Amino acid sequence: MFAENEIKQIEERGSRLNDVIVQIENFRSGFPFLKVEEAATVGKGIICLDEEGLHKYVEYFDSQVASGLKMVKFVPASGAASRMFKALFEAESALSDGRITEEQIRGEKYIARFSENVGKFAFYNDLVDALAENHKTRKLQDLLGFLLFEKGLNYGNLPKGLLKFHKYPDGERTPFEEHLIEGINYSVDNCRNVSVHFTVSPEHRDRFEALLRVVKEVYEKRFGVTLLVDFSTQKASTDTIAVDPDNEPFRNNDGSLLFRPAGHGALLENLNDLDADLVFIKNIDNVVPDHLKGPTIRYKKALAGLLLACREKIFFYQKVLNEKHYTALDSAFLAEAANFLESELNTKPERNHYYTEREELFNYLKDKYNRPFRVCGMVKNEGEPGGGPFWAKNPDGTVSLQVVEGSQIDHHDAEQVAIARHATHFNPVDLICSIKDYRGKKYNLPEFTDPATGFISVKSKDGRDVKAQELPGLWNGSMSNWNTLFVEVPIETFNPVKTVNDLLRDQHQ
Repeated sequence: MFAENEIKQIEERGSRLNDVIVQIENFRSGFPFLKVEEAATVGKGIICLDEEGLHKYVEYFDSQVASGLKMVKFVPASGAASRMFKALFEAESALSDGRITEEQIRGEKYIARFSENVGKFAFYNDLVDALAENHKTRKLQDLLGFLLFEKGLNYGNLPKGLLKFHKYPDGERTPFEEHLIEGINYSVDNCRNVSVHFTVSPEHRDRFEALLRVVKEVYEKRFGVTLLVDFSTQKASTDTIAVDPDNEPFRNNDGSLLFRPAGHGALLENLNDLDADLVFIKNIDNVVPDHLKGPTIRYKKALAGLLLACREKIFFYQKVLNEKHYTALDSAFLAEAANFLESELNTKPERNHYYTEREELFNYLKDKYNRPFRVCGMVKNEGEPGGGPFWAKNPDGTVSLQVVEGSQIDHHDAEQVAIARHATHFNPVDLICSIKDYRGKKYNLPEFTDPATGFISVKSKDGRDVKAQELPGLWNGSMSNWNTLFVEVPIETFNPVKTVNDLLRDQHQ
């Protein structure tokens, strides 16, 4: 399949030849749909905390922080902002080509909302300064050109994390800064350290580091903390090979093999490099100004407290199952552990499979307890995109809670479609993860993925069709074999910015 120089290319980029061969087989065989058995709903897979429960778990979390809990906030921040400005790019192009006049394009609803409210954006003063420096008017074409391109703010080519989102009396803040402030509010340890890890694209890392140098001391002094911020980039070794329409390796015009970034599932390697008792995961664009942060902070603490309380029991069962022989355990203990696994950790045994042998049940329980653990916030579905919470069948026949994307469901299967329609919530990428066992030993996270949950898409390169492959999503297939709790969180905790006009919503003003 590969020439000697191609094998050398694979090895030099840090990829494994066997992995590349498997990726090509995935193109040829395709990825199976995930079998969903039922939508997870409140009381049936989704926990709804009342006021008493919220208070209890917030207090428990605070008590554990005081005892020396090591935490890190993990923020995927490499996403480009170009999709935020899709409509503006199209408008600027039409104006530049003379296909439409300013008067005509201002009549389009989206563009009209942007232009009529441009003074409300946090980046407006910077945009006005850029126009003035270049002796430009505030015509719409100039506004768009100096907002989007390198001659001005270059927002169309920067990552979301570096754009100014919110105004404050003392200046403006980027999502990067808002995540630092969030971390200060719920992930400060007993030594007043706040650890935040951002995954960024290599070409923008210097900009993030430069912004950190500007704001670090300011926030440390204001809040009395030490910010421990670091960055990583998606590893080249996680890129997947691309193929042509015949599923043969795609070769560039210079004869080299084409590899492509493999989606956010590739960040599992970055997550795996972290050393912490608790990891908070949240997307870069889901931030709000300070006066609206209260619900987010409270629920983050409550979900973390719930995880820690449940993890105590997990660690108890782990310790017994790892340190005792099955012959030393009575049936009552094994039954108790099996019940907790099913009723609390949401993993049901294979249907119609009964563990009649004590050793078989022991091995099953030992395997299921020795896994990473996550608590995922779930928001009531009000039309926002995102993976949904379902009970799904796993490759080993068990059924457990999974975050399932729409593309993983067979929409030609009427029964599966009917189940999908019963979903009441979606995943806003609000996760808290425990990645160590009872001894404090880190799990090797890639061992707990479901490789069959990847995704194939069709792109183009040099005018030719090319098929690309994404790894199992970070909070989907990459965490398929984790113990999982779903908890309802309020819609106020979910305020993503998908288009620039989202910044005009009340939540971002």
